[in-house]
Amino acid sequence: MALSKHLNPDQLIQAAKDHKGHVHSSTKHHADHAYGGRYGTDPIPKYRLPSKGADAEAAYQLIHDELALDGSPALNLASFVHTWMPKQADQLMMENISKNLIDQDEYPMTQVLHTRCISILADLWHAPSAHQAIGTATTGSSEAIQLGGLAMKRIWQEKRKAAGKSIHEPGPNIVMGANAQVALEKFARYFDVEARLVPISVESNYRLDPKRAMQYVDENTIGVYVILGSTYTGHYEPVKEMAELLDEYEARTGHSVPIHVDGASGGFIAPFATPKLEWDFRIPRVVSINTSGHKFGLSYVGVGWVVWRSKQFLPKDLIFELHYLGSVEYSFSLNFSRPAHPVIAQYFNFIHLGFEGYRNVALQDLKNARLLSRALEKSGLFDVLSDIHRPAETITMAAKAAIGFDEANVENYVPGLPVVSFKFTDDFKQKHPDVQQKWVQVLLRAKGWIVPNYELAPDMQDIEILRVVVRENVTAVMVDRLVADIIEVVEGLAKEDTPVHALNALQSRKTVEGHHGRLDPGSSSKSSGTYAKQC
Repeated sequence: MALSKHLNPDQLIQAAKDHKGHVHSSTKHHADHAYGGRYGTDPIPKYRLPSKGADAEAAYQLIHDELALDGSPALNLASFVHTWMPKQADQLMMENISKNLIDQDEYPMTQVLHTRCISILADLWHAPSAHQAIGTATTGSSEAIQLGGLAMKRIWQEKRKAAGKSIHEPGPNIVMGANAQVALEKFARYFDVEARLVPISVESNYRLDPKRAMQYVDENTIGVYVILGSTYTGHYEPVKEMAELLDEYEARTGHSVPIHVDGASGGFIAPFATPKLEWDFRIPRVVSINTSGHKFGLSYVGVGWVVWRSKQFLPKDLIFELHYLGSVEYSFSLNFSRPAHPVIAQYFNFIHLGFEGYRNVALQDLKNARLLSRALEKSGLFDVLSDIHRPAETITMAAKAAIGFDEANVENYVPGLPVVSFKFTDDFKQKHPDVQQKWVQVLLRAKGWIVPNYELAPDMQDIEILRVVVRENVTAVMVDRLVADIIEVVEGLAKEDTPVHALNALQSRKTVEGHHGRLDPGSSSKSSGTYAKQC
């Protein structure tokens, strides 16, 4: 059993404290801070409300220092969530930090900005009429997915009732790939819908296989969740192919099954990087789309969006009429009160960046993701599962030979998210069977990087992957440093599979530029065994 299982750190700290005589605190869970003497604060209980409050300056400094133990957002390559905005956006958010988005009568201009955002997204996603589009801001894609699913479920229920059929036996189901993010499964579990998970495979590119998905569709299927950017590997699921198969199914059976596109990440990548790709409302079977403004929408965390192609796909009984906030207002969200400043931040990005700005960011993210993918593959240590660095199937070998291959043109590559998923090669695992891939995650964390190692979706859970999300702040310089650290860690583990060697490997950090401005070994006089001390 691990040593930590036997030792309670809180009890150790309590026992090690100075005590006056035999008097002990009434609780063992106090936090003594270094600034206690400066600010005159007593020890603060961790898990109950203190009897007396602390000065605001002291409270800030104490909490500020505790939060310093968090990882660096800039080095968190596990998360899709955006972590930086211009200072003008920060200023706008602080100026509006106290506004409640639901109070439409008190903050009418904020609601106007919200409506503009909906129209902008509807136009970006080719809704039949952007001016008549209906949608709402959410706290993120998780809430947006619930709303999209609820609308499909309610429409299915209405059709069943109109046909005189039961809505309970056998009950509704929804189809999605086994690679679905947890928010999609949450909808099914929270709202009593059977989740039919379609197994993934290497042949399906670790994502939904439309042909196999059709085996799970029947008259009780409320819809199909199609993911524009798998969180595992970044692959786009084939929305158009899925729609065509559902068209054939409806023609054969008379059952219409809609599609909700989970564009949590891809909703802000595909329209700008690959605008010719058909995945959105250009496909009639797509009835709703969600996205996260706080991912590749480049806003801070706290804003998502869901848009329906028209009002007919948002049932009226999901819309609540409110009369107690000073006017007649309408609400169709799971939350009620919510901050307005994330929506304002999103509108700032739309105005500040425009189409070209978003496109430039998306192209740069994909370029850096290709750089990382190629470097990892060329190392010979890793297989890369994501495909954004590979030529699209439409680019034939003959065409490459005839007209050349423009490596800078994103249209020449398989479309997807700027995500790099990779694993040890079979050759490396055969040569070093005792080296565990999860150790790479641990040793990279010791260098500051947060790179997760986890299993693929069900039916492929025996395969572990490391994954890097290339966001706007992940520059080519950072990719250089990351690759150097990954190679150093893995080569260190391969040389000698011992914990001591792994720890020794952390002492140095090598990069392509690391030799610039440094003296070669042996350039100094021989060490006398003492440290030189300044006067």
